Amino acid sequence: MDLDTQIDPSPLITRKFSSRLSSIGGECEHDREQSSITLADFQRTPSDPGLSANSAGSIWRERILHPCTSTKIYFSDLSSVFTWRFLSWLAIQNFAMYGGISALIMSVSLPLFKEMGIDASRQQLYSTMTLSPFALKPFIGVSSDLFPIKGYHKKYLALISILIGLIGCSALLSLYHNRNAKAAAQDPETAYRLSDLLVICFFCMNVTAANLDILGEGKYSEIMRKNPESGSSVITFKFACSLLGSIVTNSYVGPLTDGGHFHIIFCIAMGLLLTPFYPTLRGWLPEKKRRKSDPGMTKICCGCLFFDQGSFQKKRTPFIVIALSGLAVPLLSSVTTFASLGIGIAVSMAVLLILAVVTYAVFPRVVFRIIVAIMLIKISHIKLGSVLGYFYTADEICLPGGPHFSYTYYITIAGIVGSLVNLIAVLLYQTYLSSCRFRPALMCTILAGAMAPIMDIILIKRWNHAFGISDKVFFILGSAIFEHFVNIVVALPMMVLFGKLAPPGMESAVFSYAVGIATFCFMMSQLFGSAIIKWSTMKTVGADCNFDELPAIIGVCQILLPIIVGLPATLLIPNRLQTEPLIDWEKERWYEEVERDENITESLTRVVEESSEQEEEGQCTEEIANEHLCP
Repeated sequence: MDLDTQIDPSPLITRKFSSRLSSIGGECEHDREQSSITLADFQRTPSDPGLSANSAGSIWRERILHPCTSTKIYFSDLSSVFTWRFLSWLAIQNFAMYGGISALIMSVSLPLFKEMGIDASRQQLYSTMTLSPFALKPFIGVSSDLFPIKGYHKKYLALISILIGLIGCSALLSLYHNRNAKAAAQDPETAYRLSDLLVICFFCMNVTAANLDILGEGKYSEIMRKNPESGSSVITFKFACSLLGSIVTNSYVGPLTDGGHFHIIFCIAMGLLLTPFYPTLRGWLPEKKRRKSDPGMTKICCGCLFFDQGSFQKKRTPFIVIALSGLAVPLLSSVTTFASLGIGIAVSMAVLLILAVVTYAVFPRVVFRIIVAIMLIKISHIKLGSVLGYFYTADEICLPGGPHFSYTYYITIAGIVGSLVNLIAVLLYQTYLSSCRFRPALMCTILAGAMAPIMDIILIKRWNHAFGISDKVFFILGSAIFEHFVNIVVALPMMVLFGKLAPPGMESAVFSYAVGIATFCFMMSQLFGSAIIKWSTMKTVGADCNFDELPAIIGVCQILLPIIVGLPATLLIPNRLQTEPLIDWEKERWYEEVERDENITESLTRVVEESSEQEEEGQCTEEIANEHLCP
């Protein structure tokens, strides 16, 4: 039986708590109490104008006093829409890949490249390159939709992606040696050459994480479109699994990097890359097997690879545009990292403008407005993570009187605290903000995100000492708690927005297009940040480091720009509830005329062919003597 047949297409999401609790069973005594509030009411905000004061008060009481009830109902509703195998696959993939491999690469990059004498600007470029597989998502999404391997759109593509990551990790283990790194630090040219090779290995490892991520996202966006009442439940589940993975990853990366045991970290990465192999091989990622007899399906490449020519012909232009948009970022990252930063930034701005124009020409206007909003929101927050990491971990020779955080504290302790805060933020978002409309949810999170960097400015200026607060305590209270909380709350409504964009038949492609553009804009903000660091007077490695300009740069790039640019951009997004369909594709009639014309043409062709066959049969009946003329 196909796993798709196990998915209930119309779950009864709005059943009463009382009927739900009778099927769930209660471990808590209050779970046995009956309630007249439906789950739809439970997910509404108490400030909704349609609610009476009594109803609003009841909702707050249900949320605050009955955490066991709300948790059980959440998982019950989640499993009523998504199969347990798919949820297990999502949990494994996000724990081991997104929270494991990607978090490991991001955490280990700072101490690894810093040990080799790479400055903050160059290290941020390397981070852009290692993250570029996530911008390949549009290309991977189109490939999975159009080119099923042995009849499967996702299964074998996921297995190939795992193999690429294993090859990259094997090369990483063979290239890196502690003695090689120390020797490279003495020669800048050798350091750059070795670093370039390590970045390519990281790139291959992130290919596995990114490809498995988009294949899972394409599937749950398809199910979300069929069941819009599921809201953001699967998004919060995905984030929670990723955060749990990052907690485990941060727990060992810091101590091992302080001890210089990078080889052990890379061996752990090898094990993480193998984790999703068995569930993927066993088909836990649900999909229906395609056959050559299916309409529009063509066999190519020795019969192992199919081509969905029917779907491609119907929506040829969007498929081509989406695929090409995915290839732009890795090429630009390569140019920027290995050639010229200035040229890379100029070309990336031109590509972004082209993507906006093409989106306007190909997609409905509502999609264009949403994509432009995503572009503005992402670009307006310029990333300065690398220079902040160098500031916080600088030693006494580089930065006298600085925080001097060890990697165990900066990566492990602060990272675990931040991940726990993120996990709490996910739960709070699901409870209180998942039923809000998109605009107020995004506006609130953007404003909160603009306030978070103030904590970094206070610490850089050493103003925390005036209040008698040590650097480590203030960093935990500021960056590790407040900033992590804000970052995850900003990301959640964006992910729900991506999931609501998918049209019928192009779920993976359009979802990956939106995510790919968001990743492209994120990487542009990384490039802008790298350029600002490089072209400023800051010095981040060696002796007598200089971070004097950093507070002003943070104020402009991470506080003013998001408010001036990102906040107004939210007005381009439809002010719909997150539990409602974002786009009415039937009303938009996107590609409907083209499909109708194609159907008319096929019908006329079929009539002409049938008429010709009838005429030939008649001729053969009259000329019985010439039977050899009959087909």
